[in-house]
Amino acid sequence: MGKYERLGEFLKSQRTKEVPMTFAEIERVIGSKLPPNSPQYPAWWSNNPSNNVMTKVWLAAGFRTEQVDTKTRRVVFRRVEQSATETSAVQTKKEGHHPIFGALKGSVYIPEGVDLTEPADPDWGKVYE
Repeated sequence: MGKYERLGEFLKSQRTKEVPMTFAEIERVIGSKLPPNSPQYPAWWSNNPSNNVMTKVWLAAGFRTEQVDTKTRRVVFRRVEQSATETSAVQTKKEGHHPIFGALKGSVYIPEGVDLTEPADPDWGKVYE
């Protein structure tokens, strides 16, 4: 188990959409100190998955950071609701498809009786005759 996995487990166990925490509370949950520079830089708390290991943990738990205040040493974790497209992408990834496969499913409506293979303007070709 990684150093920050406890934070992920803690966040997953929360039933609210927002989980406000102080940096000291986060340290108690993970059982160790945060890196020395992390509390000073708001960028460390960004939701960029390539930012740091801890970011990946809270994102994997289904949360994003908001309201990062480095002066008062507080942050709010907000639960992210997965859209149908994201859920579909996760399912197709498990099935071995590219994540974009099926991304537009359900976004286009074709009325009954419309033949998409029929030319829109049958006289169009007569222009060149």
